[in-house]
Amino acid sequence: MSEAALPLAGIRVVEFTHMVMGPTCGMVLADLGAEVIKVEPVTGDSTRRLLGSGAGFFPLFNRNKKSIALDLQQAEGREVALKLCATADVVSENFKPGTMQKLGLDHASLRKLHPGLVYVSHKGFLPGPYDHRTALDEVVQMMGGLAYMTGRPGDPLRAGASVNDIMGGMFGAIGAMAALMQRAATGKGQEVQSALFENNVFLVAQHMMQYAVTGQPAAPMPGRISAWAVYDVFTVKDGEQIFLAAVSDSQWKLLCEAFGFADLLAAPRLASNNLRVQARDWMMPMLRERLAGHSAAHLSAVFEANGLPFAPITQPEALFDDPHLNQTGGLAPLTLADGRETRVPLLPLTLDGERPGLRLQPPQLGEHSAQLLRELGYSDEQVASLCRRNITVSA
Repeated sequence: MSEAALPLAGIRVVEFTHMVMGPTCGMVLADLGAEVIKVEPVTGDSTRRLLGSGAGFFPLFNRNKKSIALDLQQAEGREVALKLCATADVVSENFKPGTMQKLGLDHASLRKLHPGLVYVSHKGFLPGPYDHRTALDEVVQMMGGLAYMTGRPGDPLRAGASVNDIMGGMFGAIGAMAALMQRAATGKGQEVQSALFENNVFLVAQHMMQYAVTGQPAAPMPGRISAWAVYDVFTVKDGEQIFLAAVSDSQWKLLCEAFGFADLLAAPRLASNNLRVQARDWMMPMLRERLAGHSAAHLSAVFEANGLPFAPITQPEALFDDPHLNQTGGLAPLTLADGRETRVPLLPLTLDGERPGLRLQPPQLGEHSAQLLRELGYSDEQVASLCRRNITVSA
């Protein structure tokens, strides 16, 4: 898909973001065609240097972006930022409350200069009693019920990915696109706010509503009474594990016929899904014993041939070799900061049958500083002066 054909082509986004939530918003907008300019401190976004579980943050969430390095603690750095924001359709930030106001880059200040600006703030909490608190993905998972639902009873456990940071950034992007659509009709911009806590509450809303409908509190997922009779992980031949499911009466029939379980198919106590749910205490151990001698590969083949739900238990690094992702173009070539080549998952959508791809590799610190400064009217001599005084960095 050509850059001009992307839906957000011609939209300029200036982002003052770090870590995951704000950068995710910019990544979504960038992948959909917007020109996204990442304003970094002259020391660089701290996620460039993270280790462990944060080591992949920068290359993942900052692809398709340009980088300009600015010291916003100096007046000339803030002057450049203001000039840059004046050229933007969207400004996005995810700093602590009050930070952007101190810099003169908050919504109220920029709106006076640019009434059509869409301003996106990513926060821990929407305005209210909690908005002074420092929030992290894990904090809101604990206080928002998600860790309770993910862990075993009495053992709250955070989800295995930065679900609120990523989804919160996505909602920021959705809000930005909605505000841009409204601006096309009214000519006026507006402020969009997205927040980790409220995002987490949206994720657990299904469990809140389960309580509202049934009057019974939702049990943690590992301890819940499943709505489906066969919906579990099985340990099979050679200690391999596989997820197997049969969530309807027709699927139960297919399962029993495929493995010759005529006695189970004929049992009145197992005649419907709800009866099988009530029989799980004795039915599941029996099924586990009967399937334990099969290999995971054999079970996968049988379930796939019969259209039954199944899944191997896959570690994330194995997805680089997933045949579906590779054949459908779900992974795009990406160059890491040290020059190594890898691949990165694209947005999980298609536009007219095509996946929006990579146009720009994750930028080096200040890779586009000189170019953007010249576009703003700075001469080569002025750019050099800003570099000498460490107000900017140019790669």
